[in-house]
Order: sequence, then structure tokens, then C-alpha cells
Amino acid sequence: MKKIIYPLSISIIGGIVALLIHNLNFDHNLSSKNIFPENKMVNISFDPNSISESSTNIDFTVAAEKTINSVVHVKNTSVSSGPSSVWDYFNNNQNNRTRVGMGSGVIVSKDGYIITNNHVIEEATTIEITTNNNKSYTANLIGADEVADIAVLKIDSKETFPYIRFANSDQTKIGEWVLAVGNPYNLTSTVTAGIISAKSRDLNDYDSKNQSFIQTDAAVNSGNSGGALVNTSGDLIGINTAITSGTGGFVGYSFAVPSNVARKIFEDIIEFGNVQKGLLGVTGFGLNSRNANELNINLTEGFYVNDVEPTMGAAMAGIKKGDVILSLDNLKIAKFSDLSGYLSTKRPGDEILVGLTRDNKKLKLKVVLEKNENIDFYGMQIKNMSKEELETLDLDYGVKVLNHRNNTLYRMGINPGYIITEINGEAVRNTSEIKKFKNNIKISQITFVSPDGEKEKLIFE
Repeated sequence: MKKIIYPLSISIIGGIVALLIHNLNFDHNLSSKNIFPENKMVNISFDPNSISESSTNIDFTVAAEKTINSVVHVKNTSVSSGPSSVWDYFNNNQNNRTRVGMGSGVIVSKDGYIITNNHVIEEATTIEITTNNNKSYTANLIGADEVADIAVLKIDSKETFPYIRFANSDQTKIGEWVLAVGNPYNLTSTVTAGIISAKSRDLNDYDSKNQSFIQTDAAVNSGNSGGALVNTSGDLIGINTAITSGTGGFVGYSFAVPSNVARKIFEDIIEFGNVQKGLLGVTGFGLNSRNANELNINLTEGFYVNDVEPTMGAAMAGIKKGDVILSLDNLKIAKFSDLSGYLSTKRPGDEILVGLTRDNKKLKLKVVLEKNENIDFYGMQIKNMSKEELETLDLDYGVKVLNHRNNTLYRMGINPGYIITEINGEAVRNTSEIKKFKNNIKISQITFVSPDGEKEKLIFE
């Protein structure tokens, strides 16, 4: 026993002595000094009280249960005639061919009104709706807006249907959780989750359709078009419309028409029979670092006013060329799609508050929106001209090309600012006169006048 106690005691005493010597010689202030070399300082920010949002349990079941029975399968059947073989072609035989398209739709009222995409039901001969409980109904097309790609249907039934209520899409935030509900690949009642990746997304800066989509990474595939994009409360914030893909399938992001735009189109079609579009009366472009340097402007966000329509609300309110619009009704305007997207929710006669900067001074002006009489023709967006504009070019009549997405015309040198004076030899005095040429009348020639006053005639063979 003594043999064990003796060496143990010696070890304990040695340890105590070593600890005392260490404490006498160690600089206890060293722990408060920078232990990194002076030229290797690393600055970090740390909050020990921060709680990760990912630790919060987000429940999607409530939103799914509220919406899954209000999203329907849309079957579009169309019949077209034409030759089906070389023999039919040379013998001028016409055969009827049936084409079937699939998509989704969202019931937005208890009496069976549905919002879907225009491309889902385009050229439909019959439209069939199938609900989540496998009941099928015939639906009628009430109206559509080709530009926004929104259509309104009505189920032919006296039944009461579950429906989704609208949310304010302007209040949505990037990073917010969302659900996409639809019928991809003919699979009914499919729910996928993701976040809002971006807002006011324009897929084509040169497209006159003025797109302003909500971008999300919730999986959307063929057949989801016309389906619902909802928040975690189960309220509608968008109509799923498009994907960008090289394969035809989902590759990580998709796009939805904001619910505020879809709701406004729906209400217009129900109340007026067509879409009421209000114009601010300005043309221009969104700012970025490149064009801001060219214009010698210290802003890289906002809408630069390049021209003002003299007879419209913007001019009447005092907006001038060179102004930069920064907000509409206190909603930030960073790019063109912000402006066009917000105006898509307004009607002629609405008054909006325009926040802008001019000569480094901030102004707020009230503008009354005017009726949009512009039309699309041959890929061109056409507007009426004021008497003053016509007199400047020494013209008695004509309509102006605002912009276009027609590559053929672009190669021929027809640019925004050109004036159409005649079509097929007939004088064109306003946009309403162009509408008759859109109804299956063959265009043989169009006469243009350039901004320099030179007359040019295009002949179509």
C-alpha cells in the first residue's frame, strides 16, 4: 500500500509546483490582445442572440388544403381543317383535325369564374374543366387579354365552388415562401414549394408587351400554366405563366403574372367586357450605369422620361423630358417593368402620385391616367398623333410607331418614331382605322414617313 501512496503523493506535489510556476510567469492579459498578426486582422460580425429563421417550422399544409380544391384542370379542344397528306394537298381535300391542349385554372368566385392563361385556351372550340374531386364541366370563355396572357372562363353550372381569394401582390417580398398549385404533365392537384426569387421581372426588354412577372423557384412544368401561386396563408399572389428552359422542363425558376394585374383584368372583363388600360403619357427607359453615364445622371435606378405626349395626363401635370420617375403612389420604381407593372393595375381616369427628380430636386405630381388607344399591328405598337405632332411633319393624318418586335421591319429600317400614313392605299387617321386590317385582310403595302419627313413604301408580295 505504501508503495502506491508514495509515488502518487510525489506526482500531486509536482503538479502543484508546476502550476504555481506557470501562473507566476504567464501574462493573463494576452487573451484580450489580438492573436492574429497585425496585417492579418479579420473583421467579422457576430450576434450571439440571433436565431436562424430556418429553425422556425414553416407549415405549408394549411395553404395546400385551402387551395388544392380551387385549382382545376383545363382541357382545350380545337378543330382545324387542312390537308393531312400529299395526296390531300394536290387534290385540295380538307380534313378536320382535332388538337387537345392541357393547362390549369384558378376558381376565384363561388359561382365558378376561373382565371387562366390566354395561351391555355387559345383557339379553343370547347373547354372542359375538371375539379379536384374528378367532376367535369363545360366552361365558356368570357374574355381575354392577349398582352398579359390572362383569360377569364365561367363554369356552366349552378353549383357553389370553393375559390381562392386575392392577395395584394405589391406587398409580397423577395425571399417569401410560396406554393405553386397546378396540374403538370396531366397530374392533378400537384403542390410545389419555393421562394420569391425576384419581382417585376421582364423577360424581354424590347417586347412591347410590358411584362412584369413574379419570379419563383417553385417547380413549374408543362400543364402548370394558368395555375395558382399562393402565399403561406393560401391567398392568390400570381397566375403561373411561363418558364425559361432549354429542355422544355423546369430548370430552377418560373414566372407568374402578379395577382393585382390578374384581378384588374378579371374585373375589367366582367364589368366592361374588355380590358381598360390607363396611360401615363410618357416614353423612356429604365436607368442603369451605362445610360446614366451617357446622360450625365447620378442615378442608376428609375425611369428616364425621354418624351412626353403633349395631350395626355403627364404633360398636363407638368412632367417634362429629362425627368426621372422614382415612385408611383409611393411604390419604388427602379426599372421600366416596375412602372409598366403598376400601371397595368390602373384604369383610365385613375389619379396617381408620381414621385420624380428634376435638376436634383424631388417633386411629387398628381397625374390622371388617359385611355389607352394604342394597338398592336404587325408586331408594332401604334399610337394616335396630336394635331401639333402632325403639323411638325407637315402631315394631315397618320399614326406613330412607338416600338416593335418585328425583325423584318427592323432590318428594313422601320424604327420607333416612324409614321404610318396609308395601308393598301387607304389613308390611316387613327388607330381604330387600323383594326379593320387586322381581321384577315391581306396587307399589300404600307406607307411610312420617317421622323425626317421622308416617305417610304413597303410592298408585300
